[in-house]
Amino acid sequence: MIGISKLYCGTVEPSDALRYGRQSSGLPSHLLQFSVDKRPVVVWNISQQCNLKCIHCYAHAKARQTSDELTTAEGMALIDDLAAIGAPVILFSGGEPMMRKDLPDLAGYAVEKGMRAVISTNGTLITPEAARELKEIGLSYVGISIDGSRKINDKFRGVDGAFDKAMEGIRNAQNAGIKVGLRFTINRFNAHEVPVLFDLLEEMDIPRICFYHLVYAGRGSSLVNDDLSHEETRKVMDLIMDRTRELHDKGKPKEVLTVDNHADGPYIYLRLLREDPGRATEVLSLLEMNEGNNSGHGIGCISWNGDVHADQFWRHHSFGNIRHRPFSEIWYDMSDPLMKKLKEKKKHVTGRCSRCRWLDVCGGNFRVRAEAFTGDLWAPDPACYLTDEEIQPESHQTITTGR
Repeated sequence: MIGISKLYCGTVEPSDALRYGRQSSGLPSHLLQFSVDKRPVVVWNISQQCNLKCIHCYAHAKARQTSDELTTAEGMALIDDLAAIGAPVILFSGGEPMMRKDLPDLAGYAVEKGMRAVISTNGTLITPEAARELKEIGLSYVGISIDGSRKINDKFRGVDGAFDKAMEGIRNAQNAGIKVGLRFTINRFNAHEVPVLFDLLEEMDIPRICFYHLVYAGRGSSLVNDDLSHEETRKVMDLIMDRTRELHDKGKPKEVLTVDNHADGPYIYLRLLREDPGRATEVLSLLEMNEGNNSGHGIGCISWNGDVHADQFWRHHSFGNIRHRPFSEIWYDMSDPLMKKLKEKKKHVTGRCSRCRWLDVCGGNFRVRAEAFTGDLWAPDPACYLTDEEIQPESHQTITTGR
């Protein structure tokens, strides 16, 4: 997760994280990525059931409830375990998490245990009553997925009317006093819709948006040939930075982040080297604190049936099941060779990743994408859009990036 507004617009300084000692237990939510202890932020896909049919769903969501979902009691035991190891955030996802009737009970219990509870949803089921209930239990944030304007979004979501229902959900959450953000997965069919999302932020006074790079997992595997080219990705990144800066300069700052491609960090730094070298130095310090991709270390995932994964895209590999062992035991069990390697992945990446100047700030980028594209878990991530010149050691590099 790369904070465009934090880094490019200077809304966070290195001293902000240092002031809290960089311990996740004491950091406010917007600084958690700079923690030194990297307690896992946990995505819990509490159900595989969904009311939509998204073509890029990493979870292969289904219309019907599966028979192997964790029970409410098992979910609360899981939350007890996560709280005990200091996991700062639990993100309830799906399928569609709002389809589980006990979601308010589970999220409320997480809040009671001192965790920050957030929801990732398609927004179509957030009625005024549901929004008020989520506000009452102390929900911190709801991220609502929108893939463009009405026609584009509904095509991606597989259901006519999904866009309008999501807009209702946004307004209902806002009226209840819940912080709302947007989530947008970039690909070749909707990259031109990025300005539409920025317009929505401004028009609806939405404070946050996350732009997700496409990951080749679940039904998203079928879109591998529909990902952006490297040049297209660079243009979209420049557009996102430009629009973020415009809102900031207009006195309407928004929190803008990109997710699932840690080449974004060095790309921002290289642009700032041309525009504001002093800020570039501060950004490099923040990127080093962030450490890049944290799958299997600073982020983890639990499926609806209790399987533990390195992140929400790793569904093809489970490290164990919380019905048999607590998450805390599974997560820190270094006898599993893959778990151990993921916690030190910089030692194991190959090819241009192993020689990259930015390895310490990128962390080797997304291993799932590398495996899906090449069959080799440790091969270079094909979505890294930095040129060979840009990844060379500084002494051998001529800065020519950008426009």
